[in-house]
Amino acid sequence: AQIFVGNLSWSATNDTLHETFKAFGDILDCIVLRDRLNGRSRGFGFVTFDNTESAQKAIETWNGNE
Repeated sequence: AQIFVGNLSWSATNDTLHETFKAFGDILDCIVLRDRLNGRSRGFGFVTFDNTESAQKAIETWNGNE
């Protein structure tokens, strides 16, 4: 199950995204979208969990937080 993660800092990386969400379950993939010109975060990314329950827990915990 894939979730959208918005409002990320410009310095966010795939590793920091993984560290933030690993407590909710097994992660299959994490990606922070990057600007092609300067390489910094575009402010959003995606986390793919191995099951829907983990994704739902992450959404319930982080939705509306910065």
